[in-house]
Amino acid sequence: MTKTLNIGGQLIDLATPKVMGILNVTPDSMGILNVTPDSFFSGSRVLQVEAAYKQADKMLAEGATFLDVGGHSTRPNAEGVAEEEELARVLPVVEMLHQRFPEAVVSIDTFRASVARQAVAVGAHLVNDIAGGNLDDAMFATVAQLGVPYILMHSRGTPQTMTQLNHYDDLVTDVLRELQAKIAQLRQLGVKDIVADLGFGFAKNADQNYVLLRELSTFQMLDVPLLVGVSRKSMIWRKLDISPDAALNGTTVLNTVALLNGASILRVHDVREAMEAVRLVSLLQNTGTQST
Repeated sequence: MTKTLNIGGQLIDLATPKVMGILNVTPDSMGILNVTPDSFFSGSRVLQVEAAYKQADKMLAEGATFLDVGGHSTRPNAEGVAEEEELARVLPVVEMLHQRFPEAVVSIDTFRASVARQAVAVGAHLVNDIAGGNLDDAMFATVAQLGVPYILMHSRGTPQTMTQLNHYDDLVTDVLRELQAKIAQLRQLGVKDIVADLGFGFAKNADQNYVLLRELSTFQMLDVPLLVGVSRKSMIWRKLDISPDAALNGTTVLNTVALLNGASILRVHDVREAMEAVRLVSLLQNTGTQST
């Protein structure tokens, strides 16, 4: 399996898993950067420009390789955001992160090709598309033209319809085939660096999420790195009858399972704890492999 990503000519080695920190941002009426208003986890809310910098600085200091900037909520039943508003939310943030943290790899979390193009123009290094190209027919060609890595997430429908689109003849086989078909399209267009995300919570119910996580290693046959994003999602807190704010421990448990099953990138709200999981799983897998 490919274990590197080419970021502007610099190879990022994913043989040791990496962590992606989540930064959801939006401008308020005063032009101050706030998190997406309906972001489901209050701890990710960035209240102003300097706070956004501090959050990014904290995530990088704790070991994040990637910073994922999004301005459009994609939780189930979330209201849509106009393209102009999404651009106003994310472009200043991407540009400022690129200027202040040149060592960071900035990801633009969008399903719109035009937003991806403009974000890359001001400093984003890769595109994270929660729609897997389904919501913008121009996305695949745009990514190919930009020559940047692409995170392909499995999903169906829109945030407003995806909860009704979770019927599968065979969950693992169907998700695998749908991702394989999209990867083939991307390869044909010349996209070289692809990361697959199974889309936990997107057109899947809670039990289906756990099946996919348990069977994550099966998806290594895609021959691309796997990103897992389960951080503080309802598959954790609803099953435990707690709130998203109390779901860090559950998140760490599932991140550990993901690492053991082959995840190359963890997308999280809590970087330090995710990095600890990466380090401990690495020790578990690599310590004492040679007899003494």
